[in-house]
Amino acid sequence: MKILILCTGNTCRSQMAEGYLKSVDPSLEVYSAGTRPGERVHPFAIQVMKEKGIDLSGGRPKSVDDYIQTPFDYVITVCDGAKEACPVFMGTVKHRLHIGFDDPAEATGTEEKILTVFRRVRDEILQDFGKFYREEIGKDEKRMR
Repeated sequence: MKILILCTGNTCRSQMAEGYLKSVDPSLEVYSAGTRPGERVHPFAIQVMKEKGIDLSGGRPKSVDDYIQTPFDYVITVCDGAKEACPVFMGTVKHRLHIGFDDPAEATGTEEKILTVFRRVRDEILQDFGKFYREEIGKDEKRMR
């Protein structure tokens, strides 16, 4: 099963969701990308995921253009619709979903306050993508049997 997770910069939310799904089920082919990829995965995203035993340190932001010719079972946008326009994937997709989160990269204040936002968004991602995995992937796995 192939899954693409999209956001704008591919530096925080989509990277965390990709890392989480890969940790839950290594048999999934999970990718993430952005419409305007940043230069690196946000260090706080790496830090807060490491707290949960998930290593994002080898990741790098990628462009959605890299995947336009690849068919996917799921394409999931993770932008907070109130603040950003989510990217649209024009490739072949069986299921399109939106699971939105605040952008922790926009957090301001002390390092601890910013980390608190990153941890909150991380926990929301783990919860919502856990639900996605149980309800959607489990459903598709049953259909394949």
